[in-house]
Amino acid sequence: MNLKKIVEDLIESFLIAGDLALSLREKGLVKKIKSDNTPVSNGDLEINELISKKISELTPEIPIISEESLDNKGKSNLKNFWLIDPIDGTYDYINNLDEFTINAGLIINNKPVAGLINAPAKKRMFYSYGEGNAFEMTNGITLNLYNSFARNKRPITFICYSNKIKPEIRKIYNDLGVKENIKMKSSLKFCVVATCEYDGYVAEPRAYEWDIAAGHAILKHSGGIITDFDGNEILYGKKDLKNPSLILKSKNIL
Repeated sequence: MNLKKIVEDLIESFLIAGDLALSLREKGLVKKIKSDNTPVSNGDLEINELISKKISELTPEIPIISEESLDNKGKSNLKNFWLIDPIDGTYDYINNLDEFTINAGLIINNKPVAGLINAPAKKRMFYSYGEGNAFEMTNGITLNLYNSFARNKRPITFICYSNKIKPEIRKIYNDLGVKENIKMKSSLKFCVVATCEYDGYVAEPRAYEWDIAAGHAILKHSGGIITDFDGNEILYGKKDLKNPSLILKSKNIL
């Protein structure tokens, strides 16, 4: 399997999907509430169809699990599959905010081997296909994130998904010497840790595998790491597709 070719062949579709997401939002989204009490829009569904179709053309033998589809979610013992979150940060998307992302991660032998994340409102496109091969495209320039480091000394700064820091997370902050935190909700947090703009992220068990797979690949291939609170490797294809606890670290603090 030529991961580099697969990922590079998907980039254009992700950029098109980003433009479509912004165009649909500008026209006015059709919104509803799903059975799990989370919002979804016609944008989520159209982006899901566009990305899934292109992935199926490139890797027809690999099943797709998407947040916005029932296909393959009931299958057990999957080792090789795609995880798609067509719009991560739907709240931001439907409320004209900028941090929402379009995501796909390829899982082989239950580990992430490639990832693509487009943050169209930020004009930032991230992708990876192996160790040392994590990239950002922005303003017509492609940067290898493996070569990224913070340029000057600053306090260790982590991203949080809530302004209310739970005691178990505060303890990890203290152990790691975290001095500051900034709130961010979508998978963009994986990318800005991969670029070393921020140093890490901590979360108790929450969300689903499609929320983190693409970001996991990009961070890992940039030289960062992701484990659970006990230092265990994060694997994919769990029966309920739910995430364990997470600790992300940029290579700056390894």
